[in-house]
Parts: sequence; C-alpha cells; structure tokens
Amino acid sequence: MDKSIALVTGANKGIGKEIARQLASAGLTVYAGSRDVARAERAVEEIGGDARPLILDVTDAASIASAARQVDTLDILVNNAGISGDGRTADQEDLGTFRRIYETNVFGVVAVTNAFLPALRQSVHPRIVNISSGTGSLTWATGPQFPHRGTYAAYRSSKAALNALTVYYAHALADDGIKVNALAPGLRRTDLNATAAASDGDPAEAAAGAVRLALLPDDGPSGEFFSWDGTPVPW
Repeated sequence: MDKSIALVTGANKGIGKEIARQLASAGLTVYAGSRDVARAERAVEEIGGDARPLILDVTDAASIASAARQVDTLDILVNNAGISGDGRTADQEDLGTFRRIYETNVFGVVAVTNAFLPALRQSVHPRIVNISSGTGSLTWATGPQFPHRGTYAAYRSSKAALNALTVYYAHALADDGIKVNALAPGLRRTDLNATAAASDGDPAEAAAGAVRLALLPDDGPSGEFFSWDGTPVPW
C-alpha cells in the first residue's frame, strides 16, 4: 500500500490524528480532515510525512463537496470524526442532542462515504474503516460487559446505527472490491467525553487497529466488527 492515498476525518486530534500519523509513517499520502484551517495545518506538521490538510466538516454538504473535488483517487477512507455528548439515558436526553450526535456519527459518515466513492472506485485496493465503539454492540449492551446500562444513549445508539451501515455498505460495495469494516477502539484518553478524558488508554493502540483494517490484504474480511486488538466484536 506504499504511496497509497488515505483520508482520515477528524484527524486534528485524538485517535484520528494518531491514525493519520501511523499511515503517514507507513509511507502513505494522508489527507488530515479537519473543520478548522489552523488546527488542520498544525496537525499535519505534527503528523509529519506526506500529511496534507483537508478542510472537511462532515456535517456540511458544501464542505464535503469541496473536499471531494480535491481528491481524485483515494485508497483508504477512515470515518473517524465523532462526538459523544454526556452520559444521559434515553429517557433523560433531549431530542436535539440525539439529532446533533447522529448528524456527525451517522449522517456525516453517509455523506462523506458517498461523496468519496468515485475516488475510492479508482483504487486497486479500496478500504473503508468506520470508527465505531464497543458500547454500540447490542450483544454486549445486553450482557454483563457494561454494568451501567443505558448511559450515553444518544452516542451508543449512533454507533449501533453506524455498525449497521458498515454491513450495508460492505454488501453494496462488494462488487467494487471495496472492503468496509468497523473498529471498536476501546476507551482512550481523548476529549470525546468525561469518561474518555479520565482514561489512561493510549490512542496509538486504538489507531494501530484502524491501520490494520485500512491495510487489509485483498483476501481480508469485509462487513465485520473488530476490537482494537483484532478480535471480533459481536454486533
């Protein structure tokens, strides 16, 4: 995959920035998507390699269209941009928060993916990686893995929706040779929410899992959900 081209949304910080750094370190050209010009430019300086800023707001149609016009060929799309909200349960959360989170975590993924499909179809080894969450697993949500059930309802349900989209895109794009998978990065030290900020989880560890899916061989899986360490996660 040397000299291949990747786009990582939300790459100016956190896991996204580390994904971009690892891909650039592997010799790829990496577009670091960010809503803010200054943050994008600062990020690419820190990422190094052939990292390039790309102004991209996944909730803005004009921004997405402008970004897509700048990328003719794309080998890897990492849908990383996401927001969380607070730890409220579904019965306590207001509808506006649900809409705001879904706009980024679900509708933004659809809009960006569809806009960049023409560029991905130019690739010999096209890959899409959706950064999901283990908290979006319905199997785990109904088991003993998460004792505080029901919290972060807007965020977790958005990731469950993203998991479903991962499967549907994998089916729809199979004939194009585009592999689509989802990653559960684990709890990482980022500013996603208060729980994440207090964590000691290394974003680089999660990023390595995303990079592994981004660089899958042609006989690799598609339409699957994996943890950061490569083990399968139940839907």
